[in-house]
Amino acid sequence: MPYSLTQSASPMLSVLKLFLIPVGGGIPAGVMLASSKGLAWPIVAGLYLVSDMILALVLEPILRLLTLLGGKVPFLVRLNVLLRSTTARSVAHFSGTGAGPLMLVMIAFGVDPMTGRATALAAGHGFIAGWAFAIAGDMLYFALIALTTLRLNSYFKDPNTTMLIVLGAMFVLPILIRYIRSTRNEPT
Repeated sequence: MPYSLTQSASPMLSVLKLFLIPVGGGIPAGVMLASSKGLAWPIVAGLYLVSDMILALVLEPILRLLTLLGGKVPFLVRLNVLLRSTTARSVAHFSGTGAGPLMLVMIAFGVDPMTGRATALAAGHGFIAGWAFAIAGDMLYFALIALTTLRLNSYFKDPNTTMLIVLGAMFVLPILIRYIRSTRNEPT
């Protein structure tokens, strides 16, 4: 028997709350909960998109305030210079001279949507375009983690084990990749 609107609202709200967890750990938990409650993947992806839109509405005023204060508070001036130089080096390393749309999407995919939006703002993109790039990258990340979680759970059949493996991989793989890259780039 399919869910009625009132029966599905509570699981949807619970999944949305998990997706609002600021570190990526909410994705596997939300995906597993949605799967156990029978929520269709378009609804789950839509809930993740809504969580990104909520993030945009909450973070943008904070980002604008930091930008406004960035030239007036000595600590923020130094932080601004550091962030701009780091962003410029990263962007130049990967894409040449500027932060184009694909690069901004990949920053949001590889780091997080807040960093993607901050980079887009530093590159001169406004609210709509900046968040579109950041959310696009984060939705790609969501798709990767969601598919990995569901696929792994088909082997382990235990949601807790699946979530622990995915969370462990989310934290360990980037460190391992950076280590491998650094050893390859060392002069011999």
